Amino acid sequence: MDAIPPNTNPTPSAARSGQPASSPVGSRTSRSRQTRRRRKSFVWTLAKAGFWTGLLGTAVFAVWFFLTPSGNEFRYMMADSLITTQHRHWAKYIIGEKGLKERVALYVQRFDQMGEERDLHTIAPDPGSGTGEEAGGLGNENAPLTSVEEIDGAGYHGYLLTVRDPKKIRLVVPIKADKGEKVSSMVKRTGAIAGVNAGGFADPNWKGNGFKPIGLVISHGQIYYNGLGKAKSTQIVGIDKDGKMLAGRYGIQELLDLGISEAVSFSPRIIVNGKGLIPSKEQGWGIAPRTVMGQREDGAILFLMIDGRQPGYSIGATLYDAQEIMLAHGAVIAANLDGGSSTVLVNGQGEVVNKPSSQYGERYLPSAFLVFDDPDSVSVPNVWAGLKPEDIDAGKKK
Repeated sequence: MDAIPPNTNPTPSAARSGQPASSPVGSRTSRSRQTRRRRKSFVWTLAKAGFWTGLLGTAVFAVWFFLTPSGNEFRYMMADSLITTQHRHWAKYIIGEKGLKERVALYVQRFDQMGEERDLHTIAPDPGSGTGEEAGGLGNENAPLTSVEEIDGAGYHGYLLTVRDPKKIRLVVPIKADKGEKVSSMVKRTGAIAGVNAGGFADPNWKGNGFKPIGLVISHGQIYYNGLGKAKSTQIVGIDKDGKMLAGRYGIQELLDLGISEAVSFSPRIIVNGKGLIPSKEQGWGIAPRTVMGQREDGAILFLMIDGRQPGYSIGATLYDAQEIMLAHGAVIAANLDGGSSTVLVNGQGEVVNKPSSQYGERYLPSAFLVFDDPDSVSVPNVWAGLKPEDIDAGKKK
């Protein structure tokens, strides 16, 4: 009897498929490789799509940024905003080295022109109009001396300090030589009920000591500092002995003849004789923190402080924005004061009300407009007495 031969036929499933049998482990390995290949292919496809989309978006943005009217407006707005910061040189990457020089020269020329028109405003309130009483100006003796209002707009937040009686304002300067003083320190030291930053100063590398002012500093009718050199005139912002605000270009003798009381050199004047001098937002010298001083017809002084350079809170405002705010609040004259990281509002407790943009906190400054119940009782020694501008080291650390 023949022996039964061994079974050499493939399994039914293998026979039907025509493929050799494989183990479950091998199948899983094969599927894993296929999954990895598909994943790599998908990631590579996404990367290529992202690259070409980004390239196309960059090209479209470049065309808009450099070749369209709206793009050019935005480009120069960015450049103007940089010009107001310590990174002014960065503007050349947006408008070129030549464009930067031309832009700065244009603003210098424009600011000079804005200071030429003679100011004719008066501050005598009309008792029959109700202006003084309703607005809290000189016509209403029962109104509080100061009030603060929050100001909000597109991309900016700030404060408006109203001082009913302009004669209650004094220009205060640092108490110690070789270094400026924080406005909060000035307020606490003198017993003021409010204070804001005033004039500019030499600020090498934006790390100056705040002790070397720019131009003139006048307090209580006396010239405390004269940095004009051979210049015969300067643009000033201040108040005369009758409480009338003065702003624009003046010579020293002219100021003395007009009875100037408190003043610093700064520009530009943005409102004169009740009309704004900046025609549009595009000519508003970029977006930045701002400090502006103005006066209403009833005599009340307005100090506007706009915070900036703080995304999510306040980016800043143009001078056109500041002008429109001041006009809306009745200013018949207004002028720019030192802004940027110097912008500060301090209350009677010596507390900073706004949010200064300086990374070092409140800055050391050469001057501040302070409000007093009794300004004549305040002693403001001249810290620059006997010093020549050329002898002052603006960057000296102490």
